[in-house]
Amino acid sequence: MTEQDRIRLIDRRFFLNLIIMNISLVIPLLNEEESLPELAAWIQKVMNENNFSYEVLFIDDGSRDKSWQVIEQLHRENTCVKGIKFRRNYGKSAALNTGFQKAEGDVIITMDADLQDSPEEIPELYKMITEEGYDLVSGWKKVRYDSTFAKNIPSKFFNWTTRRISKIHLHDFNCGLKAYKKEVIKAIEVYGEMHRYIPVIAKWAGFSKIGEKVVIHQKRKYGVTKFGWNRFVNGFLDLLSITFISRFGKKPMHFFGIWGTVSFFIGFVITVILIAQKLILMSNHAAHFRQVTDQPLFYLAILAMIVGTQLFLAGFLGEMMARNASDRNHYLIEADLG
Repeated sequence: MTEQDRIRLIDRRFFLNLIIMNISLVIPLLNEEESLPELAAWIQKVMNENNFSYEVLFIDDGSRDKSWQVIEQLHRENTCVKGIKFRRNYGKSAALNTGFQKAEGDVIITMDADLQDSPEEIPELYKMITEEGYDLVSGWKKVRYDSTFAKNIPSKFFNWTTRRISKIHLHDFNCGLKAYKKEVIKAIEVYGEMHRYIPVIAKWAGFSKIGEKVVIHQKRKYGVTKFGWNRFVNGFLDLLSITFISRFGKKPMHFFGIWGTVSFFIGFVITVILIAQKLILMSNHAAHFRQVTDQPLFYLAILAMIVGTQLFLAGFLGEMMARNASDRNHYLIEADLG
C-alpha cells in the first residue's frame, strides 16, 4: 500500500467514524508499556478485517512507566486510538466509568491491556449485541492460565457467591472482556471497586438480557498481575453494598423500618410477659418470686427495644434523605410514545 492509499484509507475511516461508530473499545491500563503496541496492532487488524468503524480508548490509570508516551505515539499513527491519563491511580472502576462517559460507539467493549484478552473475540461479541439483542455479554474464561491457588480457586468461590446473591447465571463476573449496548453504559455509574459487578448494576437498572460467551484466555506475556488477595475481601463487601443500595436506595424505610419494628416488638413482648409473670405470682401470694429487673432476659428485651427504635429512626432519616436527594425522581425510560 502506497503512502497516498494509506492516507485515503485513514481519511475514509475518519469520516465513517463521524457518521456512525460501530464499536468503542474501553481499555483501562496500569504500567503496560510493553503490551500496548502489540495490542493496538492486533485490534487494528481485527477491525480492518471486519470493516468496523471504531475508536480505542486507552485509560491510563496513573502508570509510572512509559505507557502514556506509547499511547501518544499510537494516536499519531492511528487517529482511532485515543487516550485519557489520570494524574494518579484511581482504580479500574474509575477508569471504566471515565471511558464509558467518553465512548461514542453503538457497542462498547471492554478488555484488559495485558494481552490476556483476545481481540479476535470482538466480532462475535458485537454480533451478540447487535443481532441477538443482548444488553450485555460477559466473557467466560473457561480455561485459565492463572495461578490455581492465588486466582482460580478464589475466583470460583467469588463467582459462586455472586451468582447466589444476584441471581445472574454467569460463570465469570470478573472477566474484563465484556460487550454492552450503548444505552447500558450511559445509564449506569461505576465507582469504588464496583467494576466486578457491572452485570449486577445493569440488571438493577432494568437491563435484564445478559448473556455469556466462552472466550480465550491467554498467558500473560509481559509484566505481572496488578491484583492481590484483598480484591476478594473488598469484592464481597462491594457486592453487599450494591445489593443493598439497588434494593433499598430509594426506600430505606423498607429495610430499617421492618427490622426495627420486629426488634422492638420482640423486646416489648418479652417485657410484657415478664411483668405478667410477676403480677400472676403476686396475685397468688407466692412466697418467692424474682423481680423483673433481676432477670437478664429483661435487659435483653430492653436492648431489643432500643435497637429497634434506632433502626426505625435510621430508616426514617434515610427516607428523609432519599426524598430530598437530587435524583429521587430519576428513572430510566426505555420508550416514550407521547
